[in-house]
Amino acid sequence: MGIDVNQPIFVISVAAELADMHPQTLRQYDRLGIVSPSRAPGKSRRYSQRDVDRLREVQRLSQEGVSLEGIKRIMQLENKVAALQHRVAELTEELARRREPVDARIFAAGAAGDVVSLARGQRPRPRSQALVVWRPRD
Repeated sequence: MGIDVNQPIFVISVAAELADMHPQTLRQYDRLGIVSPSRAPGKSRRYSQRDVDRLREVQRLSQEGVSLEGIKRIMQLENKVAALQHRVAELTEELARRREPVDARIFAAGAAGDVVSLARGQRPRPRSQALVVWRPRD
């Protein structure tokens, strides 16, 4: 049984020590929305292991010369990518549950141009061959 990386268990002083930062730096990052920890009932910040990992990533990017605004944007984009990857996984699972065998469904164009589902070996009914000509009366 491991520790849940999303469980907010660290107070700010412990998280700062784990991230090798000053607690005031963590407060600034929270104000700027770069790393926003959970709040305990008494309004004190509680950091998860994932938050500490993000703080380390912020520190690495900062040391590479990326501005705080740039770091914030990078973090937002990484969060968006993670959310989209999660959604793709959900949709892939849903599709796998719904999917029939690939060759079990065949589609054709119906007489009105609509899509018609056919059983294997079945052919669509041919369109009427009657030609209607409209002529005005004399």
